[in-house]
Amino acid sequence: MNEESLFTDDKNVLVMKLLHYFITERSYSPIILQGAENEIWLENLDADYKIIRIVSSNIHNDEQYKFDVFKTKRILKKIKAKTLSFHLNTLSIFLDLSSTVELGPIKDLTAIRVFEDKDLNKNEIIKTTFPDLPKKLTFKEKGMQLFVKITNDINDHNIEDQKKAEDVFQPKKPIVTYLLLLINALCYFLPLLLNVNEWMLDRFCTYGPLIRMGEYYRLFTGAFLHANIFHFFFNMYALFVIGSQLESFMGKARYLAIYLFSILTASLLSITFGGDIPSIGASGAIFGLMGALLYFGYHYRIYLGNVIRSQILPLILLNLLMGFMVEGIDNAAHIGGLLGGAMISVALGVKYKSTKFEQMNGIIVSLIFFVFLCYMAFVYAR
Repeated sequence: MNEESLFTDDKNVLVMKLLHYFITERSYSPIILQGAENEIWLENLDADYKIIRIVSSNIHNDEQYKFDVFKTKRILKKIKAKTLSFHLNTLSIFLDLSSTVELGPIKDLTAIRVFEDKDLNKNEIIKTTFPDLPKKLTFKEKGMQLFVKITNDINDHNIEDQKKAEDVFQPKKPIVTYLLLLINALCYFLPLLLNVNEWMLDRFCTYGPLIRMGEYYRLFTGAFLHANIFHFFFNMYALFVIGSQLESFMGKARYLAIYLFSILTASLLSITFGGDIPSIGASGAIFGLMGALLYFGYHYRIYLGNVIRSQILPLILLNLLMGFMVEGIDNAAHIGGLLGGAMISVALGVKYKSTKFEQMNGIIVSLIFFVFLCYMAFVYAR
């Protein structure tokens, strides 16, 4: 195909227009695939159709279509593993599919047949999911000018996305994490130096009976105390590694709110199931940070999918398992912190990803969870 036909062929022009719409208007991103000829894959894991396929190869009969479905499912299986997705609703837009081919229903796979722009106006799936698509395919430019405009628009959009990703992932100085480390260090070493360690533990530990009698400050203060040097350094190392990353990703204010809310939910669940046993340590808050990191990683799983699967999830599961197997570990606090950190992260939102609707749902769920824990801690467990 010569250069002139590249810009005048109806199928190629339609492909360019569809790419322009899905990338610039619907924030889809191209997927680089090996061996997928004459088809373009786009993904937006926050959309109804998380995968869009634009297929320009000619498919003559049902056998060729069945092979295309088989190949698509195989590729989707790999994408699911990479993105930690259970379902990937996929829309295949066929530009050269024989009218004799039967497009039957297939789980998570939807196929439509489009020969020219006006076919989109008639398609119920397009009218329901992408109602503005037909109008967005109208350009005053033609030929080479259309190609240049579409290319420039897509490049501008990709540059904007790149700037957003750099803004989120660029390392920032973890000032709040340093401050939390300092407070924990002062709360551990100063009582030792002043020989008031036992008094400090007795006066400020998380202890259900005294909290129910009105000493509510213990819900927070116990999270800044530690039993011994091993306990202190283990938690501080985890706080430094996990906290500095999460603070950089979420921002200082969100990060501090996650830490404090995780302390609260960890302490409430601890006194619910801990009976009359005192509890201390920052591990409940640290589990909250892991819950928040899990939620953040889910939104940015294109970048962090492998990290979530190979590091974050195994770390959470291993520590929870140890909590059930090793005596003396307050696993109720760990679970309370983990759930609290994840829920408040939904309420606070992830930059460039969360919608107002999602955040409002997060606020409601976090409040319900907090009220439920208060009932469990102060009424049920009394």
